[in-house]
Amino acid sequence: MDAYDVLDWRRRVFALYAAVRCEPEPAAAHDLWRRGRDELFAGHPASPLLPDQRVGFDGLTVAPYDPAWRFEVEVRPAAATPWEVQTGSDGVVRFERLGVASLPGVGDLDVWRLTSYGGGVFVPLRDGSCGNPGGGYGGGRYLLDTVKGADLGGDRGRLVLDLNFAYAPSCAYDPAWACPLAPAGNTVGVEVPVGELQP
Repeated sequence: MDAYDVLDWRRRVFALYAAVRCEPEPAAAHDLWRRGRDELFAGHPASPLLPDQRVGFDGLTVAPYDPAWRFEVEVRPAAATPWEVQTGSDGVVRFERLGVASLPGVGDLDVWRLTSYGGGVFVPLRDGSCGNPGGGYGGGRYLLDTVKGADLGGDRGRLVLDLNFAYAPSCAYDPAWACPLAPAGNTVGVEVPVGELQP
């Protein structure tokens, strides 16, 4: 993998999420997303799957779409609390809380703004299923990471937070990747049975 592989991966992820946002039916958008990610993971040089994980790979474990886990929510203003993540490969990654999104039946999630080069909105999630068999990755999953293209849309001050699109960060597959994991304000006790799950 080289810089041009990563560039192509990012372009494809941005294009995939653009197609997802254009699809008016959320379940069809989810199917498009699932198939697109499986294709990238299976054959792209920048896939986070290690070579032995690609052997016999037939797709990520993703739960069927459930519309009950889709939310379009207002981001309420909150104190601009800083959050610094020390990573082995990228140094210190700095975030600042942009606001809070309330998901009925799930809880409140902090919405973060990446303050370094590239900017972006970041919403990780660690729910009660994380780390359990058949649940989400132990360190949590990502809902949005707009600097890398993972953006489900929403008007100014509002976000689409569809938990069916929650996905494991690259470090779940390859320890060479450094991933910010969900802090306390992005941890909820409820189990979220949708999105990408551990096989």
